[in-house]
Amino acid sequence: MRIGELARATGTTARALRHYEQVGLISSQRAPNGYRIYDERAVVRVRNIRYLLAAGLTLDDVRVFLPCLDGDVAAAPPSEKGLRVALERLAVLNERIAAQTEARDRLEAAFRQATGDRIRPVA
Repeated sequence: MRIGELARATGTTARALRHYEQVGLISSQRAPNGYRIYDERAVVRVRNIRYLLAAGLTLDDVRVFLPCLDGDVAAAPPSEKGLRVALERLAVLNERIAAQTEARDRLEAAFRQATGDRIRPVA
C-alpha cells in the first residue's frame, strides 16, 4: 500500500509516517517510481505507535516496544523494560502537571489581587 493509503487506514498523516520511518519505527520498500510501498502489517504497527503516543509516550519511548508493535500492544503482558519506560514517562508527566498547576495558581492569585477578586477567571 502507498503512503496515502496507510495514512488513511491509520488516521495519521503521510508526514507522520515519513517521520516514523526516519526514526526506524516502520519501514517501506521503494517502487520503481520512488513511491514508498508499505506491507499490510504496517497498519497494525502504526496504530500501535499512535496508541502508545496517545498514552503519553514519546517516539524514543516507543522504541522499547519495537518487538511487540506488530501484535496487540494493549493486550500484551508488559515487559519489565516497558513498565520502567512507562513509569519514567509518568513521573515526567506528573512533574509537568505540578509545574503547570503551580503556574496557574500563581497567575490566578495575581489576577485576584489585581482585580480585588471582583472578576473570576474562566475555569
